[in-house]
Amino acid sequence: MGDHPLIPDYDGGCISGLVPALIEPSDGAPPAWLPAAAVEADQVVLLVLDGLGWEQLQARRPLAPTLCDLAGGPIDSVTPTTTATALTSIATGLPPGDHGVVGYRVAVDSEVLNILRWSTPRGDARRSIDPERFQPHSAFCGQRPAVVTKAEFASSGFSGAHLSQVRFNGYRVPSTLVTEIRRLLAAGEPFLYAYYDGVDKVSHEYGLGEHYDAELSAADRLVADVLSVLPPGAALVVTADHGQVDVGDRIVHLHPDLGEHIAMQSGEGRFRWLHARPGRVAALHEAAAAHHGGDAWVVTRDETIEDGWWGPRVTDDARARLGDVALVAREPVSFHDDADTGPFVLVGRHGSMTPAEVLVPCLVGANL
Repeated sequence: MGDHPLIPDYDGGCISGLVPALIEPSDGAPPAWLPAAAVEADQVVLLVLDGLGWEQLQARRPLAPTLCDLAGGPIDSVTPTTTATALTSIATGLPPGDHGVVGYRVAVDSEVLNILRWSTPRGDARRSIDPERFQPHSAFCGQRPAVVTKAEFASSGFSGAHLSQVRFNGYRVPSTLVTEIRRLLAAGEPFLYAYYDGVDKVSHEYGLGEHYDAELSAADRLVADVLSVLPPGAALVVTADHGQVDVGDRIVHLHPDLGEHIAMQSGEGRFRWLHARPGRVAALHEAAAAHHGGDAWVVTRDETIEDGWWGPRVTDDARARLGDVALVAREPVSFHDDADTGPFVLVGRHGSMTPAEVLVPCLVGANL
């Protein structure tokens, strides 16, 4: 997977720079990583295909002729390469160190908040942990654009955290996603944000085999359908929040030697945070490196901050939500945590800082 983690270029081609470049473009030329048609258009649709990594797309070019015919190339996701963090960076235009949604499962005081479910072990946390206070920055530069996403997401805690004050337009199935986009463009909306989660869902349940290939082809047809409803002067920008790794059954349980040093775990399988008992950080780091250094980059919180994993600035709130030692998978494995469970065992996973997970498309098609 590589000798070093791929740290996002927050000052260059990165998903955190997309919305500012599209909504508040500078007077000069657009950034080199963003095709000019995206900022020359009178109307722009930003479509996020959850889970579509650049490497997976390039390996399956014949299955995605529409996507592969668009202008553009790869840009970086953020740290970690997980939906909660990346979608917040896309919407706010901020690195994770600024917005503070620093993972899928993050430490809040002495418990762990699941960001996507907005729950703790005690249950629904929307009242005890206010989403808009947890992540207080405005989405989309404060412009309250129309957002087309799944209808059931409108009232979720995570939507409150990363899409506060937008104008929701829900859809139930992909065909109505296209219908909503067409309707809003016809109404003159200058900027639309749309989200589709099919690629990620299929990858998680089936990995990167034939089911993934079928879903990629379906997503490519969806992109073609959106292109077909663009009025003159409009452009479509396609990106993603992260890529994928086929982990299968390669689940790594923490070595027993780590147990005496750990108070709790957060993060996720490919970016597992270990929270040390008082006075045990150095011992935990040493044991983790000794037993899991072959499968992961074993790094401390301070090392990730000093090396710019979270962007140029890390707020006190963001720092407090990180663990003490991270196991950041460099091999196709996942680190197990009994508290990190779902309705099925995940086959495709993400979260780490390998090129397969960090590199995502930034592709543009236009009707200019």
